Amino acid sequence: MRKFLRRAFDRVAGIMTRCGRLAYRSPMENRVVPWFNARGDQTFRLDYDLSSSSTVIDLGGYEGQWASDIFSRYLCTIHIFEPVAEFADLIEQRFAANDRIILHRTAVGGRESAASIGVNGDRSSMLITAPDSQSVRVEHASSAIQAISPHIDLIKINVEGAEYDILEDLIATGVVKQIGNIQVQFHDFVANAETRRTSLHAKLNATHELTYEFPFVWENWRLK
Repeated sequence: MRKFLRRAFDRVAGIMTRCGRLAYRSPMENRVVPWFNARGDQTFRLDYDLSSSSTVIDLGGYEGQWASDIFSRYLCTIHIFEPVAEFADLIEQRFAANDRIILHRTAVGGRESAASIGVNGDRSSMLITAPDSQSVRVEHASSAIQAISPHIDLIKINVEGAEYDILEDLIATGVVKQIGNIQVQFHDFVANAETRRTSLHAKLNATHELTYEFPFVWENWRLK
């Protein structure tokens, strides 16, 4: 009888815990539900009209998984920008035998500068403080992209808050017109994030069209 009551109690406790999580999800947890339901990481983020002749840029490479997935599908040339030493080392080792995946051990921003990056796994950012930080070199976004190729088929931007400065620079310099697809994750911890994202949407609409949008999760803009 005691075992039966214990099992019943555990089941009820489990149900209550799940209900509590649903009732008290954070705004970010609510945002990602539609994305996960659509299997966005396996669909939207990888489904592009690319080929072995395409050029792709990955801003914020982290451990290189997205680059690996894109390469395995299309065998294209990929330039990964990753400033955090331990992640760059991992990427270098991972693709050591692949000369079509090129590592750049720098950050990218709205202007060339030196900066400090707070290291916190996939949330490492130049806009946060963390117990572990590293000095990094920041390349001017438009200059770095033009140095790679006059046309970029796809750029992925996941740079923990620096995406606003990067996109504002690409639009101001006109380099945005040289990019076929812009896959970007906006972050809301940046000051005036909503206003800046809305402003960027209006400017991107002049050259690109929105193909999918999960606000502050992932979205993609395709050249018109």
